[in-house]
Amino acid sequence: MKLYEGGAYLINGTEVVADGPQANAAVKQKTGQDVTKQKAAEQTIAYGILKSHNTSGNMEKLRIRFDKLTSHDITFVGIIQTARASGLEKFPMPYVLTNCHNSLCAVGGTINEDDHMFGLTCAKKYGGVYVPPHQAVIHQYAREMLAEGGAMILGSDSHTRYGALGTMAVGEGGPELVKQLLNKTYDIDMPGVVGVYITGTPAKGVGPQDVALAIIGEVFARGYVKNKVMEFVGPGISNLSVDFRIGVDVMTTETTCLSSIWRTDEKVEEFYAIHGRPDAYQRLNPGETAYYDGMIEVDLSKIKPMIAMPFHPSNTYTIEELKANLTDILDDCEKRAEVSFDGAVKLDLKSKVRGGRLYVDQGVIAGCAGGGFENICDAADLLRGASIGPNEFTLSVYPASTPIYLELVKNGAAASLMQAGAIVKTAFCGPCFGAGDTPANNAFSIRHSTRNFPNREGSKVQQGQVASVALMDARSIAATAANKGYLTSAAEIDVEYGKPKYFFDKTIYENRVFDSKGIADPETEIRFGPNIKDWPAMSALPEHLVLKVVSEIHDPVTTTDELIPSGETSSFRSNPLGLAEFALSRKDPLYVGRAKEIQKAQKAVEEGKCPVDALEELKAVLGAIDAAFPNLRLAENREPDALGFGSTIFAVKPGDGSAREQAASCQKVLGGWANIANEYATKRYRSNLINWGMLPLLINEGELPFRNLDYLFLPDIRKAVREKQTEMKAYAVKADGLVEFTLHMDALTDDEREIILKGCLINYYRD
Repeated sequence: MKLYEGGAYLINGTEVVADGPQANAAVKQKTGQDVTKQKAAEQTIAYGILKSHNTSGNMEKLRIRFDKLTSHDITFVGIIQTARASGLEKFPMPYVLTNCHNSLCAVGGTINEDDHMFGLTCAKKYGGVYVPPHQAVIHQYAREMLAEGGAMILGSDSHTRYGALGTMAVGEGGPELVKQLLNKTYDIDMPGVVGVYITGTPAKGVGPQDVALAIIGEVFARGYVKNKVMEFVGPGISNLSVDFRIGVDVMTTETTCLSSIWRTDEKVEEFYAIHGRPDAYQRLNPGETAYYDGMIEVDLSKIKPMIAMPFHPSNTYTIEELKANLTDILDDCEKRAEVSFDGAVKLDLKSKVRGGRLYVDQGVIAGCAGGGFENICDAADLLRGASIGPNEFTLSVYPASTPIYLELVKNGAAASLMQAGAIVKTAFCGPCFGAGDTPANNAFSIRHSTRNFPNREGSKVQQGQVASVALMDARSIAATAANKGYLTSAAEIDVEYGKPKYFFDKTIYENRVFDSKGIADPETEIRFGPNIKDWPAMSALPEHLVLKVVSEIHDPVTTTDELIPSGETSSFRSNPLGLAEFALSRKDPLYVGRAKEIQKAQKAVEEGKCPVDALEELKAVLGAIDAAFPNLRLAENREPDALGFGSTIFAVKPGDGSAREQAASCQKVLGGWANIANEYATKRYRSNLINWGMLPLLINEGELPFRNLDYLFLPDIRKAVREKQTEMKAYAVKADGLVEFTLHMDALTDDEREIILKGCLINYYRD
């Protein structure tokens, strides 16, 4: 694999020319034409799709209207509640509500099914589509029924990726979908486009997860594609089935790219024909001379079976390399665990080594990444006639949709898996986010799913539990299962893959999915369960802010799982205050109490009362501020819009992973006014902060003039936002006075500034 230092030109889709002093001459020699870099950049597939969806008339400042929206059952309630509070009358575009996260209805009493009934009645009232539990995971339904060549889809799940089918898809927090529902736009600067030039053919036993992990391992730490579009081109794409392409594509989320798009061909055309939607196909290719802001060359023939060890998809090795350096790599993982868990629990992976081999406790093939037809058929071929054995090792397989499951039953693949000892289950995302197949304490799980963050598999460090996940391809998971739990690469097993043809049966959806065909029924009464709560009132940004630092996180990256846990907390996603009780619970159990304590002062101000009466320690804080700024007389001011109180957190690089808006909204409903970071891991987390009225502040790396539990004073913060300042003075309140320092904030759009000034997206639209 090769990463170019700068940009590159792609000539006729088959020849790469690195950017540099001689690049223009080389391009002219090959094409006979003078092509400017700007004009060549307009020849990418991504540029054409973005241009056709841009409403601003300015390709540097995009205002995108998507064609379709999609959400699942731990996001759609909050989204629709926000939109209703902002004036929603009808879904203005196709909006699909799937039920693949809380579909088990296993915890929380009636909570989960109450959310499903809310979704069904909203689909009827506002003119949407409702996919019942166990029918399909969100992204497989989108592939089968929504994707179209040249289209754009916005989803409230970070793995919203349909580029292999010619659809540019973006995963964002719920408020961005609210904007689309209210006929507003998705506003971003024109993203960079990075080419992924594919050559060669995968070796036998190598699957899509292997290719995906190889790419993630190369680009993530470098930030090579962060917030950019990955455009897959090159002759090697023709050597991949569509299922294979989909399996690579969905994992591009773990590179932190914004979106993805692939060139399309007759195999994609066949995919749409098989699914009864031939008109959805569009042939997509870059122009004769296309310019990319970066280029990744991938020779498929050189990729070997891979494994991403705990605790990130970028912690990658070949399985061969892991076996050769087993003790050292396991020791490194244990040291990572010490950092991630702050020493609260001890991970002991070296105890998994038996006779020099690594024993695995569990295998899972599931969801939008692993649950595809081809993955499961190949796994069945590897396990045909084998046994996973009667010991600790278990294997669970989750087809990504009921149509896939039906075909696996018809062609015998399901029978082969079950006879080997695997359990074949219904379409469900639970193993991906910690709500299904939680392993035993200190167990090691290998999964063809999307993430392996700390506690992602469902263990609870706050209760002394620890487990870990490694990501692998379905084929190597099946090979390990055939070897009764001893880690094995699919390349080590000689098997003939049958590659049966797929037949899609649409009657399953016709019989169960509610599709309004875009016709709203305003007379439908929405069904509310007792856990479905409205958003609490949120104040506008005051003139000045007093913030208490209530959590300080120095991990290199902080995931959204650590900001608000996945798994069992998903039952509370419809209850903003109930869910907020879990905020940072796996990272900083004291966070919620500390945030609530300073929030008392803000509530006092909103009621026209003295904040010091609500929180005695503020007397000294305000005294110190008044001593430095006597003209403000803050200790005496009772105007609710003059001085605000709340909390903030510091994290080095927060927001990697999920699009879940609750990572921000939970902080907001607990009185959070800001995050302070060295950088934000993803655009979507920064957007979530903004949409919930929180300041996405930055501080230079190595500069930290405050510590946890310190108070900060941000004078004239409202003016700074209003006047588009990107640098502002702040003060740490210390025992001997105020310490001045500088905060930064990347430029905001006009709408983003207004959202922060109003206090949140709901206030912005309500006003």
